[in-house]
Amino acid sequence: MPGRFFDEWAVGDRIVHQPSRTVTETDNLLFSAMTHNMQPLHLDAETAKASEFGQILVNSTFTFSLAVGLSITDTTAGTLVANLGYDKVVTPKPVFIGDTLTCSSEVAEMRESRSRPAQGIVVFRHELTNQRGETVLSMLRTGLLKKKGA
Repeated sequence: MPGRFFDEWAVGDRIVHQPSRTVTETDNLLFSAMTHNMQPLHLDAETAKASEFGQILVNSTFTFSLAVGLSITDTTAGTLVANLGYDKVVTPKPVFIGDTLTCSSEVAEMRESRSRPAQGIVVFRHELTNQRGETVLSMLRTGLLKKKGA
């Protein structure tokens, strides 16, 4: 399903994206290795076991990237000109291997582009929740979107 054009959105529109995604040990290990994040809490079971969490923590930048990825198809696939920024990224709860994460998006703001009349700016509030309904990540993503027919 393609994303929506600027003029197909309204402030307050909300989507719960499907499918959800269960985080695997491989996800965490490969993402951490690919990004050179050698934090022992992500990679060393014994170090993680001795921490206050008692188990490996999933790399929070993976969690961030997953939230963006889960939201794209419904929001901006095929309609995005550029992501203009990510703001207010918060990770209030940890993510562990085996957690199943669901992303939802809400349009927080939108405005016409002053310099690009065929495009508009949409600010999405993305929230990622685990299988217990706990918010594990929230953020704002600002995108420059095409207008329909432009």
